[in-house]
Amino acid sequence: MKFKDQIQFVRQNMKKNKVRVFMTMLATAIGCAFLIVLASVGFGLHDSLIQNILQDRAVTEIQVHGKENDGNYEGLKNSDIDYMESLHGVKAVTRNKQIQQSPVFSVNGYQTQSIAKTTDFPSELKAGMELSEGRLPKKDDEIIVGYHFASYLIDESNSDEELVDQQGQIKEEYRYDEDLIGKEIEMKVIQMEDNEEKSHTIPLTVTGITEAPAREWAEDRDVYISESVLQEVEAFTGTNRGMIVTPGQGESYDQGEEDFYDQVTIYAENMEVVKEISDQLDNENYASYSVVNEMEQVNMVFTIVKTGLIIVGTIAVLIASIGIYNTMTMAVTERAPDIGIMKAIGAKPKTIKRIFILESSLIGLSGALIGTVIAYIVSMAVNFGLPLILESAFQEELPPELRFSLIPWTLVLIAVGICLIVTILSGLRPANHATNIDVLKAMRREV
Repeated sequence: MKFKDQIQFVRQNMKKNKVRVFMTMLATAIGCAFLIVLASVGFGLHDSLIQNILQDRAVTEIQVHGKENDGNYEGLKNSDIDYMESLHGVKAVTRNKQIQQSPVFSVNGYQTQSIAKTTDFPSELKAGMELSEGRLPKKDDEIIVGYHFASYLIDESNSDEELVDQQGQIKEEYRYDEDLIGKEIEMKVIQMEDNEEKSHTIPLTVTGITEAPAREWAEDRDVYISESVLQEVEAFTGTNRGMIVTPGQGESYDQGEEDFYDQVTIYAENMEVVKEISDQLDNENYASYSVVNEMEQVNMVFTIVKTGLIIVGTIAVLIASIGIYNTMTMAVTERAPDIGIMKAIGAKPKTIKRIFILESSLIGLSGALIGTVIAYIVSMAVNFGLPLILESAFQEELPPELRFSLIPWTLVLIAVGICLIVTILSGLRPANHATNIDVLKAMRREV
């Protein structure tokens, strides 16, 4: 009996019991759809979280915090920068030194407090820094400011109550609204001396303004100063980075000592080499962090969650397999005469067994395909309807990238594979029973 004939025989027998076979397929389809939809929640939330990480962080960015030496972490020096720049796949290494107080910046009666730091502009340009207007500094007393710096310059002649609206935002009429390029800004730093506050003012000229951050929620209010300005601040305060200290607690300032960087960031050429660079840094005892570290932890947690959901969903398929077992057992009983005839004309037991396994497999596969279609429909309905329900119930807008359900092709393959295996196992015992039927008893329908 050819394989084609066996398939045709199975189809004919399934047509004889359309209702029973359909109900069995439907049960399998519901079990498969439940498995896929349940697991798709884990895949959807995982994908949403990864998208959120990729959107909110620079995926090629590696933050280096220090280097371990004999159990202690040391700051990063120029020699460390040279090593990082020599690594394969490194696009740029940015570094800065930050004044350890918030200087007051004043221009034309407006003032604000902000972070002041030095930076290496060639490396910043390689990393992607751009200016919205102006140019980079060429002299020691020239600076560039962050894109949002001007919006925090407020009229210093008004009280705090007048400046802020009910939402806590600075009223627009009190904000600085002139062009900053070419304007002279005074930077004031302080230090405690004999229990009195002493101040020092440094005149600076704005030559450029950085481009707005790529992320809408981010703000750039920083002021980028030169090394000579930092040294002037350190000379006035008598402390490294201009730290404010009480009398008797100040640290000595040694201009000849090799300095450390407060923040060092590596930018890789692409995301594929981030892991390789991070591993090399770990081997050299550098303390580093990248988005890849966070993604590995997230992936591990969600792998466990998705595995658990697939196992729970498989229970529904196992329940559906009871129907398949019952259908195949009844099929063996009803087709006893046919089995007897096949044996009488010389059909081998493995051929008879294959026919019934093919039938159970076809029922399971058909149910799995129908269940997959149902799962995709339910998934689309969940992604469209559930956010509307939640937003209406809680009066809060959900993130646009949030997806409650995602069905990748790997999940479909897993679900169909599970259904196929379960249905084959369900039809295995009835198939074995069919091969053991006695020919004479089968002809008399005495099974």
